[in-house]
Amino acid sequence: MLIRLLRGYLRPYHRPLLAVVLFQFVGTMASLYLPSLNADIIDLGVARGDTDYIVRTGGWMLLVSLLQIVCAIAAVRLGARTAMGFGRDLRAEIFGHVNRFSAREVAHFGAPSLITRNTNDVQQVQMLVLMSCTMLVAAPIMSVGGVVMALREDIGLSWLMLVSVPVLTVTLGAVIRRMVPGFRLMQTRIDAVNRVLREQITGIRVVRAFVREPYETERFGVANTELTATALRTGRLMALIFPVVMMVLNVSSVAVLWFGAQRVDAGAIQVGALTAFLQYLMQILMAVMMATFMLMMVPRAAVCAERIVEVLDTPSSVLPPTRPAGELTTHGELELRDVGFQYPGAAAPVLRGVSFRARAGQTTAIIGSTGAGKTTLLSLIPRLVDVTSGAVLVDGVDVRELAGEQLWQRIGLVPQRPYLFTGTIASNLRYGDPDATDADLWAALEVAQARDFVAELPEGLDAPIAQGGTNVSGGQRQRLAIARALIRKPEIYLFDDSFSALDLGTDARLRAALRPVTADATVVIVAQRVSTIIDADQIIVLEDGAVVGVGRHAELLESCPTYAEIVASQQTTQVPA
Repeated sequence: MLIRLLRGYLRPYHRPLLAVVLFQFVGTMASLYLPSLNADIIDLGVARGDTDYIVRTGGWMLLVSLLQIVCAIAAVRLGARTAMGFGRDLRAEIFGHVNRFSAREVAHFGAPSLITRNTNDVQQVQMLVLMSCTMLVAAPIMSVGGVVMALREDIGLSWLMLVSVPVLTVTLGAVIRRMVPGFRLMQTRIDAVNRVLREQITGIRVVRAFVREPYETERFGVANTELTATALRTGRLMALIFPVVMMVLNVSSVAVLWFGAQRVDAGAIQVGALTAFLQYLMQILMAVMMATFMLMMVPRAAVCAERIVEVLDTPSSVLPPTRPAGELTTHGELELRDVGFQYPGAAAPVLRGVSFRARAGQTTAIIGSTGAGKTTLLSLIPRLVDVTSGAVLVDGVDVRELAGEQLWQRIGLVPQRPYLFTGTIASNLRYGDPDATDADLWAALEVAQARDFVAELPEGLDAPIAQGGTNVSGGQRQRLAIARALIRKPEIYLFDDSFSALDLGTDARLRAALRPVTADATVVIVAQRVSTIIDADQIIVLEDGAVVGVGRHAELLESCPTYAEIVASQQTTQVPA
């Protein structure tokens, strides 16, 4: 998965990557040339007392060092830009793909996991790309070049490389192999911490209302402790790497000096050549160490790549049509034909055999007990999820045959839990129409019964809104969401229990103000209160996912026992004193 991800998203950066390899090659070769020059200074300059030779060769060393520095800077700069561009492209692709998910796929992964995959997981793969450009490319060049240059100095000591390099490689490989499960588990632990933290922040009011702070603190503590324990186990293994490397380096240095001194005493090698051989062996072992450090990053990056590819390979259950419908002849007509819906793996369908028609200029209400499938039914119209049987038609065409924009521009949705985005009141209202004027915004707020409280704010339309609209009350949030839908001026309005947080007086005024605005549109209202839908042109009564009654209020009181029971349960009973 990692190779596939890198190959796919690094393809646009092949030229910078080739330049990185070129600069790393030149810089590494310059680094390998320095010990040879140093050996010449010792053997041909210092030993003979030739000051001119020392100065000339020292000048060459300075030039070679300058070349090495320039190449290193260029390679790091290009590598960093490539890695950052790779991360940017990958995050954008994940974000765009998740935006095409239906509610089913989002629920399958969960919001905390999707956030982690688009942030922490991408960062791990991005860091691997960066370190590969700065370290991994140079490691094989340094290793091969170091072996060649060391053999040029003295073949008799080459057996030390045949011992030290495999010992270092095998030892570090054994440590890294034990670290792989820890990296895999660590990403899951991060998901768990994000999930608990997100739930606590989102539900802080509930937590405080039920005095559950100690319980939530303990729950977060468990998730945090599990992550800490996993990180410590992995960290202890990582801590072994540096001592192992240093031990092999120091033992190898001692061995080179021990056996090299004997060869110097025998006249088989000069002191400068021995010094150069020692430096080359150190460079080879350092290259192996760099490659090992990279291999240490690979397991975690591979786990992250699997999680990223899992998201990218998951298709949306709501697919765009292969041949979108053309211009529609009717406007604002909604029809459900024998609609059924069942969640994957569920024992029973949520909806079954639902059929009704809503026309422009009519208000259709949907009522039923909790769990009857009202919200699920409404989510089928804008294709938040797709039907598993039957069809939903907008303007006479199956919604599955309409392009996304073609469908959504006809619909104004006010969800059951209205969500406001970080920004201002004006920026949130303009989600419905980016070109709306301030006059349009005030007119929509007037209809939504929100003008008074917005006008009382010092900043007015520029009043700040916190994430989720948590700095306004539930009723204010609902009215702002209604105003946002009104700004859109759609052909079909979908109100999903959008008046539940309003008092009866505000509810009545809002519905009265809506009538002239929505006179030419189709209005579908999901509600729990009978008073909200009592004047609807038709009322759909749902029970256990099936339609058990269709008609007006007075008709249903006579013909539908389920509706009569709902009405009776909401009537105020006067208890005598």
